[in-house]
Amino acid sequence: MHLAQLNIAMPKFDLDDPRIADFVNAIDRVNALGERMDGFVWRWVDGEMTTGNAANPWPGAIINMTVWESPEQLEHFVWNTVHKHVYRRKDEWFANMESHHFVMWWVEEGHVPSLAEAKERLDHLDMHGSSNFAFGWSHLPHVKLWQTQRCA
Repeated sequence: MHLAQLNIAMPKFDLDDPRIADFVNAIDRVNALGERMDGFVWRWVDGEMTTGNAANPWPGAIINMTVWESPEQLEHFVWNTVHKHVYRRKDEWFANMESHHFVMWWVEEGHVPSLAEAKERLDHLDMHGSSNFAFGWSHLPHVKLWQTQRCA
């Protein structure tokens, strides 16, 4: 099994606004690094028309959806790379959301998740809390960095 993750963020500013320029200027570098990391499998790219991705369920949101070979490899990318420095500034750039903005779930090797699938997982987490169907970092007791860094 592989691990899928979805993270959505609602920018406080238009992406051409200078107040969010540091994020906009970093995103390609962070994504490129992620794609080179051990354990990286796949990343959703805006505009992809993978089956089930016909409509964006979060208009205006920045969407990050990836698949990793293991939680440890995702954890390493999130907390031990330049991603951590961008993440630490999220409150400058993104609005607080009333519901969960981050969810993980297990997928079969070779499965490419759709935005509809990701929305189903995120909605399930909102309605039912953490379970084997949809979960956050706390559902993975063997990864610990989130406890000191706080992601979700």
